[in-house]
Amino acid sequence: MTRTSSAPLRSPVAALLAVLLAASGVLLGAGGAQAAGYRYWSFWEGDGKSWAYATQGPSLVRPDDGTVQGFRFAVSEDSADADRPRHAPDFGAICADTPAKGGAKRVALVIDPGTAEDAPAGEKPPALRTACAQVAPDASSAEALASVAKPLRYDSSAMICAISGYPKSGCGEQVSGDGSKKDGSKKDGSGKPTDDASASDSASSAPAADDGDSGGGPSAGLLLGIGAVLLLGVAAVFQARRRR
Repeated sequence: MTRTSSAPLRSPVAALLAVLLAASGVLLGAGGAQAAGYRYWSFWEGDGKSWAYATQGPSLVRPDDGTVQGFRFAVSEDSADADRPRHAPDFGAICADTPAKGGAKRVALVIDPGTAEDAPAGEKPPALRTACAQVAPDASSAEALASVAKPLRYDSSAMICAISGYPKSGCGEQVSGDGSKKDGSKKDGSGKPTDDASASDSASSAPAADDGDSGGGPSAGLLLGIGAVLLLGVAAVFQARRRR
């Protein structure tokens, strides 16, 4: 009787295992896709010594007088992976030649178009530059930027696509790759910002290996998902055998 009942069971079990393997392949494929990055202008806030990724967009932030803000164009997977501006957030140095004026505030800006490696095909990034915007007291960061770096280009969701006309096209498009950085800045952003506004694009180094997971492999959540699918499959097979 055992041999008679096991024969019909083999086909459903084989089909179930095939489905589980296919599902695992899809999940692993999704994990590989996570390694892709996005090419965009990131927005930063400086405290005089270091940079922090802004939690709001420049159209929402209304900086105080004496604030330092930065914009960096690069390919990044997310905010944790984003490259910081390659210039120190030094308000005194940036706004040294712009005296305070009544009825206006000064906002120091670092505009870093990034490196040739991150540039769209056929385009060359302009030089990193700084500017001291003198604007109305209630002006937003976007308005301060517009006062010194026109033309700006936005998409329908108010995301900055271009500063001073760079890049000519595209906006936050996905870029495939392994996430490695070639301009010398660490992926975790822990490297000190450079005081030299003419930082060279050729000053490249290997990507940081601080966390050991920059290769874009499957995340822990993804592996747990695969494990759950396989456990369900094993349970189904066990249950089918018990019913024989």
